[in-house]
Amino acid sequence: MVRAAERAARTSVWLEGKVRRGGRGGGQPSGLDRDRITAVTVRLLDAEGLAKFSMRRLAGELNVTAMSVYWYVDTKDDLLELALDAAYGELELPDPGSSNEDWRDQLRTLAREYRALLVRHPWLSPLAGTFLNIGPNSLAFSRVVQQVIRRTGLPVPGLTGAISAVFQFVYGFGTIEGHFIARCATAGMSQDEYFRHAMSAVTQSPEAAEIVKENEEIMAARGGDTVEDMRDRDFTFALDLLIAGIEAMVPAT
Repeated sequence: MVRAAERAARTSVWLEGKVRRGGRGGGQPSGLDRDRITAVTVRLLDAEGLAKFSMRRLAGELNVTAMSVYWYVDTKDDLLELALDAAYGELELPDPGSSNEDWRDQLRTLAREYRALLVRHPWLSPLAGTFLNIGPNSLAFSRVVQQVIRRTGLPVPGLTGAISAVFQFVYGFGTIEGHFIARCATAGMSQDEYFRHAMSAVTQSPEAAEIVKENEEIMAARGGDTVEDMRDRDFTFALDLLIAGIEAMVPAT
């Protein structure tokens, strides 16, 4: 039972001394380094997705043998964890110590950045749920999130709940959005074309058509000329709801 628990609670490349810039000693392939391998991994994951990624495919892209990559990483999981943290490094983080920005604006910035990251890299969300997320870039993001939430004035017991409310919402929203965009690309359609096609197909089911008809008023009020417009309005309004909820929970001073 203990061994099963240890396998389930996977350790991290950041905890095992595996992160190294060079190889394991003499004889490593020239022209390679960990940063280049990680960057190509991110590019392949973006282009082909997580399911198709392999060390052999990566080696082919690098024009080396698969064994050459293992001079720099021990396992595929280690490499995926490095790619995950490299993606987090793309986030533009606000300065929580700035007196020129309100916490509400900074929270909106963090939410928008995280959403955009999940959409750019659809493979990120499953990996974020697999690994411990303790790489330097991930920790930098977490630290800023915590510092901004502390500025809200919420009592300490409510801080983690506020973080969960905002960023689990963003995680779900960005994950679904990213998968929808990938599905459209696979179908060779724009988002608007795919949406119209899907709605046409859905209304062929009597039960689904009834639900759509019941919600015509909601859909009409949703506004926006495109799927992206509708999605942006939904995201902005939902985020404003969460911020208003945080404000309402701050004790009067």
